[in-house]
Amino acid sequence: MKQRIITGLIGGAAFIFLTVLGGWFFFALLLLLAVIGFMEYTRMNGVSAKHPLSLIGLAGMLVLFIPWEDFGLDSPAAIHTIWLLLFLLLTVTVLTKNVITIDGAALMLLGALYVGYGFHAMYEVRNAELHGLLTTCLAFGAIWASDIGAYFTGRAFGRNKLWPSISPNKTIEGSIGGIVLSLAIAAIFAWIYPDIISISRALLIGLIAAVAGQFGDLIQSAYKRIRGIKDTGSILPGHGGVLDRCDSWLIVFPLLVMTELLPL
Repeated sequence: MKQRIITGLIGGAAFIFLTVLGGWFFFALLLLLAVIGFMEYTRMNGVSAKHPLSLIGLAGMLVLFIPWEDFGLDSPAAIHTIWLLLFLLLTVTVLTKNVITIDGAALMLLGALYVGYGFHAMYEVRNAELHGLLTTCLAFGAIWASDIGAYFTGRAFGRNKLWPSISPNKTIEGSIGGIVLSLAIAAIFAWIYPDIISISRALLIGLIAAVAGQFGDLIQSAYKRIRGIKDTGSILPGHGGVLDRCDSWLIVFPLLVMTELLPL
């Protein structure tokens, strides 16, 4: 626990500092997290970092992640990027005469989309022309409030298991506590900044952050259980890997962008 607290304080302070700085500092942070996260994903699936599948998947992930407009380039259409990545991965299965199977190709396509667009959405929100830092803080605040509320409510009042076959320690009471605290934090943002975000919009953001965030955590738990591992990595002592810490973010931010709840 001591190691977990120390890592959390140092890592959290560094993350917040670079988020506040924004721009290329935040971009560099997310780029690092995306690359490490994708490497964790390939390793979870038993694929070497030097394997052709991994290299093609990494390239596809980067194409989906990079904000091309900030480099003065037109952003490639997402559907074209995904299809081209699919084509390249399936071509490898043919060239290797099915030594590399379609299952492996599908896993890399899934990982590139999951990690690449997830981190891209975070950058898109922070780099928004209108209140990028504020809306980023709102989204992260609601996600973290859900995590904290679920943990402490579950510890204090948890009786009924939420999804024991996936995550035995999570409870229905904890889940509800996380949703309530997330809504409360979102409402506070709306109360402080009424000219920027309405209470109804803030509550929707809080609800999505809590519910989708909890599903993001369960998705990663389900995947780790299938692979028979406890953590996706060990880069964060006491916390596991990048995907362990960012599982909720990778689901919540794309949903907030797609629903247009955050002013971009």
